[in-house]
Amino acid sequence: MKNEFFSYNSRLGIQLPRLSKDWTSYSSQEQEMVLLEWERVRGMIPDRIQEIEVEIERLQAELAQEENFDRSCMINGEISERASEINDLWIWYRTTPDKTQRGMM
Repeated sequence: MKNEFFSYNSRLGIQLPRLSKDWTSYSSQEQEMVLLEWERVRGMIPDRIQEIEVEIERLQAELAQEENFDRSCMINGEISERASEINDLWIWYRTTPDKTQRGMM
C-alpha cells in the first residue's frame, strides 16, 4: 500500500514525511496514520546508521592503503558525505511529533 504522506529519500535510504499542508490541517485520523508510519520508519533509523558506519569503516580502510592523492581526496569526500547522512538521520530520529495542534516536521 502506497503511503501518500511519505516518499523514499534515496540519499538517506529511508521514507521521509512529505506533507502537502500544515500539520494542523490534517484530520485526527490522518495524523494518526502519519504518526504510526513515522514510528515504524524511525525505528529503522539506527539500523540504517549502522549500515553507513560499516561503509565508513570500509572507506577508511581503503583510504589507509591509498597512495594516489586524487583518489584519497575522493575517498575523503565519500567519507564526509556518509558522515553527513548519519547526521541527517540522527536529526530525523530525534523528530518526535505529537498528535496535537502544534506543527510537525
